[in-house]
Amino acid sequence: MRLGAPVYGSWTDPSGWAEAVLAKGYRAAYCPVGPEADDATVRAFARAAEEAGLVIAEVGVWNNPLAADADERERNVAACVAKLDLAERIGARCCVNIAGTRSPVWDGPDPSNYEPETFDAIVETTRRIVDAVKPRRTFFTLEPMPWMLPDSPDSYLDLLRAVDRPSFAVHLDPVNMVNSPPKFLRNGEFLRECFSKLGPWVKSIHAKDMVLGTRLTVHLDEVRPGLGGIDYRTFLTCAAELGDVPFLLEHLPTESDYDEAAAYVRRVAAEVGVEL
Repeated sequence: MRLGAPVYGSWTDPSGWAEAVLAKGYRAAYCPVGPEADDATVRAFARAAEEAGLVIAEVGVWNNPLAADADERERNVAACVAKLDLAERIGARCCVNIAGTRSPVWDGPDPSNYEPETFDAIVETTRRIVDAVKPRRTFFTLEPMPWMLPDSPDSYLDLLRAVDRPSFAVHLDPVNMVNSPPKFLRNGEFLRECFSKLGPWVKSIHAKDMVLGTRLTVHLDEVRPGLGGIDYRTFLTCAAELGDVPFLLEHLPTESDYDEAAAYVRRVAAEVGVEL
């Protein structure tokens, strides 16, 4: 598996970008360019990654493909198509977005997220995005969320079967699916379930940590890896069984936080015999 994280800076020089990633000891990276990049620029960054032995793990979209406003929805779907095309051009392992929500907040909870009509809309929209690009070397994936589909390994399997496209796969963020005290308190068991059920389709992984607060009613908060209760020994052991998969840190406020998170992950990986 390959540890990765954001590298700070604005990158126009592909070799400088690759050197910055390697200087942090990473072997995976987030995509360094946007869909507006011309083909020559995309090829240059792809070549720099290959020559440095790096993998570009993912191209993120981060919008709501199920937005209530029709114009906004169309813009968001078009952005998904453009980002998936970028992932294909640059050779990223996947393009990732949320499935979409009926909430007015782009990534928020809503009761309608669990209606059969919403499931059908996710399937139709995902097929539309994949069929527009027809990728051959990358995959379109959905980030699991606590309050929208997919929110569990089984609901992700349901979507894989329903979408029925070989270039639709899994982006695994197990912490996003830890949405109850039992899942948190027995998260090692839950992690094993995630990898057992979804492993064959996983293209990239997000790595975070979580704490369960003591205030009523329930407060589950994301924290830097090493500061919470996620079973990283199990997390890393299961991820390593997938082979050459990116394992990406995210959502941290500063470069030093990423450095500390990476140090923790490397320490646990060494303890369980996992190469990063």
